[in-house]
Parts: sequence; structure tokens; C-alpha cells
Amino acid sequence: MDLQAKLSNKIGVIVDSLKLPLYEGLKKVKEIGADGVQIYAVNGSMAPENMSPIARKELRNFLDSIGLEISALCGDLGGHGFQDAVLNEEKVEKSKRILDLAVDLGTNIVTTHIGIIPENQNSKIYEAMQIACEELGVYAKSLDAFFAIETGPETASRLKQFLDSLSTNGVSVNFDPANMVMVTGDDPVAGVKLLQDYIVHTHVKDGVQLKAVDPKDVYGFLGYGGGVDHAKIAEMVSSGTYFREMPLGHGKVDFPNYFAALKEINYDGYLTIEREVNINPVKDIADAVMYIQQFIH
Repeated sequence: MDLQAKLSNKIGVIVDSLKLPLYEGLKKVKEIGADGVQIYAVNGSMAPENMSPIARKELRNFLDSIGLEISALCGDLGGHGFQDAVLNEEKVEKSKRILDLAVDLGTNIVTTHIGIIPENQNSKIYEAMQIACEELGVYAKSLDAFFAIETGPETASRLKQFLDSLSTNGVSVNFDPANMVMVTGDDPVAGVKLLQDYIVHTHVKDGVQLKAVDPKDVYGFLGYGGGVDHAKIAEMVSSGTYFREMPLGHGKVDFPNYFAALKEINYDGYLTIEREVNINPVKDIADAVMYIQQFIH
């Protein structure tokens, strides 16, 4: 990448990837040179129902005091995402509360998996996902916020077709190039250009596909497997049966051209490091920060 193509984006870290208590993790993120953090906000002390107004203010004040921002919250509810119409009322309501929490904490982005978008646009599952995401998109837009779907479970073209069917861009994209490389075999550079109008946040991780895999065996599908299970996915990326997550620069994501594509579309959001392999996450993430810094002014 030449000097003209270098990025000016901020670097984030999914603090949960460090496997440390929250406030200790936040301090570590600052120590290793990142600008912001993404935090899971589904269960435990960070769940919106457990975050009182005082707790929200305390967290914001602490982040301000050490000079960190929140790049996004992760609001991934697991299971089949929004494929099951019976469960969607409760899941949509919870997702709205996570959006409210995000705004209170100074970010306007919540990332998630919504379940694999079916090829058949006339199916009941497609309809259930569409209705849920339409409601969430309208609500996010009312907050000047975004509910961002993570790439990987389906091709970029199918994801764009789904997003184009919604009435707002309140549901947008959290672009993860490694998921595409490891699972669908999609090209991240082409995906960036295709989804450019929707990309509001990115994950930076690397990986390699070892054997073709049906995305349903990774992410589940209503009536087929148990749905998104992060412990199961972490085990899959470690075991290397189908794919393996790799340190940045050691997998099959073409980062020079990927970053050039982000610059080309004028993406100015966060590059947020995710590490799902937990052998030595603090070192891996510190190394990842240094790797990204070579592409930044």
C-alpha cells in the first residue's frame, strides 16, 4: 500500500476478546495503543436491564478518563437470530434496549448476527427476518443509530439484496473479512465495494478456509442445528477442521487491498480487532494493533 492509500481510521478492540474483567480490560486496551472498544451488551453486568443510569454514567466517565471511545456494542442474541417469528417480538424489544444503551454510552452502532438470510425470498424465514429488521431499522434510524449485521453467514450479494429490501439504512453492515474467507469463500475486496453504502463498522481478523463448509454447520439455521453459539464457533476456529483463525497477516485476508478498498469507499469508521482464539489473547491483540498501525498515517 503506498503512502497515498494509507488510512486515518481509528483502531478498536473487542474488549471481551482479552478475557479480562471489564475495567481491567479497558485499561489494557488503552495500554496496547487502541483508540476504542467494542463491548458485548447482552448478558451480565453490561446487559441493558442491568445497566442503571448511574452505571452508564460511571462507565462513560471512566472511558473519558483514560481516553477511550466505544466503537460499538455487540448485541448478538445468539440462537437463530431473527429467523424464528415466534421469538422475534422479545428479541426485537431486547435489541431496541441495547440500541438505547449504545446511545447512552456515546456510540450509535450495535453489531449482531441475524441468522443466515435464506436464498428463497418468499420463504417464511425470510419474511420473519425482514419484518424484524424493518422494525429495528426504523427504530435505529429514529435514534440516528445503526443495527449492523456482521458479514459471513451468506454472500455479500445476498446480504445486499436483503438490505435493499428494507425502507431505511438503520440496519446496515459490520464488515468482517475473515468470516467471508473462512466460511463462504466470498472475496472481501469485492464485498466492500458491493456493500459500501451500508458499512458502518468493521472487524479486523484473519483466517484461512481449510475445507469447504456449509454455513449452516457454522451458524445454524432454523430447523437445522442450534443457531449461533460463540463457544462452538470459537472451538471451530481453534480446531481447524474447516477453517482456522490466524494472527493478522498470516491468513488469507488480503489486508493491503482490503484496506485500500475501505479507503476507496471513504469508510471512516473503526477497524475493530476481534480474536476468538484464546491461547494468548493479550499478546495477539497487541500484535494486531501494531500490524494495523503500519497501514495508518
